[in-house]
Amino acid sequence: MKKSILILLISLFPVVVIAAGPDQERPHWSLEVKGGLFEPDIPNWKESYGKSTTSELAGAFAYKITRRVELGIEGGYAWASGQGLAPLHSQIAGSPVFAGHVDYKLYPLSAFILARGVFNEKQVVVPYIGGGWTRMYYEEKTDFQGTIKGHADGYHGRAGLQFLLDGIDESATNSFYEDYGVFHTYFFMEAEYSRVMAETVNDGNVNLGGTSWLAGLLFEF
Repeated sequence: MKKSILILLISLFPVVVIAAGPDQERPHWSLEVKGGLFEPDIPNWKESYGKSTTSELAGAFAYKITRRVELGIEGGYAWASGQGLAPLHSQIAGSPVFAGHVDYKLYPLSAFILARGVFNEKQVVVPYIGGGWTRMYYEEKTDFQGTIKGHADGYHGRAGLQFLLDGIDESATNSFYEDYGVFHTYFFMEAEYSRVMAETVNDGNVNLGGTSWLAGLLFEF
């Protein structure tokens, strides 16, 4: 009798292993894609570019040290075009009669630590907070004055809320896990502030950072 039970348990073991899924394990990695608005701290930005914000795109990849704490890297891109003041040149672009065209680009690269307030795998709303080091690569091309390129180092902080999407379509969630190993998918909203001081050609300092308002998708696997 005991031998028969043992044989039955052994035969069922592979089934148990196959049935294991998002509810039986925890994710170890996270991937974010996001976009939104960036509000630079550069003085007179609105006068030069017509509005106080510009567009920003970013992506992040992180390893979960524990279920709630992770280390990661993030890369982004922000851009704007305008007429008149060139922030890094610290003077009027072109002449008073024919204002020069300005193309401004930022490429932030960050290393961060982040804590998520997740206490179970089916938690619908998860708050998080984090921050770290930021290197800002910049490029400013101005008519009649050439192009300025360089980088500066600083820091950033962020906080946000993520909303679990798994319950919207559980069959799709299970398929996503079986096909790609994704445990959870979240929609999130985030605010981030960065401070990265750079010198201008007139030996003044300008903060290349500012405030970002972003939204995107988070995949945990």
